[in-house]
Amino acid sequence: MPTASRLVLLCGTAFSGKSTVARTLAPSLSASIVSLDEINERRGLWGGDGIPVEEWMRTHELASGEVRGLLASGASVVVDDTSSPRFLRDGWRSLAAAAGVRFTLMYVDVDHATIRRRRAANRLDPRRRDVSDAVLDQHLTDFEPPAADEDAVRVTSVEDLQHLAL
Repeated sequence: MPTASRLVLLCGTAFSGKSTVARTLAPSLSASIVSLDEINERRGLWGGDGIPVEEWMRTHELASGEVRGLLASGASVVVDDTSSPRFLRDGWRSLAAAAGVRFTLMYVDVDHATIRRRRAANRLDPRRRDVSDAVLDQHLTDFEPPAADEDAVRVTSVEDLQHLAL
């Protein structure tokens, strides 16, 4: 079993900066990024419009398959997703254990006011797709942050990565 491989699972709300953290973190770990948003896009789905639960579960199945394959080849992986609710995080934790790799949960913790400012800025960029008010409101209401027993590494921005020993 690969011993140097690892799985880093990002967790945080929409617009918290998870993708930016993933792109910054992955090179330092020589890791591949598996983005559930990108898998949804390949499938013709957009989370900003709302995605039925069964479609999200299929996306998670596809992501899990990609991650298992990468870990089996000896690669490290950063999973870019909201990772809410907890049972999803527990599933990734189990996948890492089954693969015999180190698991790190990284919580990108950003307040709702910042999230809403970032979404407003996103709306001004014609290259970016929108997230509806209803979808964002429901997402922020339903999001389950990691509990203390999950031992999440908490960051608020990519600048925090400079101070971490992963």
